[in-house]
Amino acid sequence: MNPFEMVVLIVAITAVASVLRARYGIRKGRHGEELPIRDPDADRLREEIKTLKERVAVLERIATDNSRGVALDREIEALRHRD
Repeated sequence: MNPFEMVVLIVAITAVASVLRARYGIRKGRHGEELPIRDPDADRLREEIKTLKERVAVLERIATDNSRGVALDREIEALRHRD
């Protein structure tokens, strides 16, 4: 293998590696450490899922608790006004 082919091969390997790092969300820091890329949409969706899980838990508690007749209406109204 001549030196020109070796240089082309090294450049190709480096290019493929950088494309794969970008594809999987990894970037290099100042000192060469690998840092994950933060996605603001993913963070927003995680918060929304957390809120929805809390609401489902409240609704499950309300639906399974039969001893609270009048309190049920108040809790449903509180959930409506929470948004």
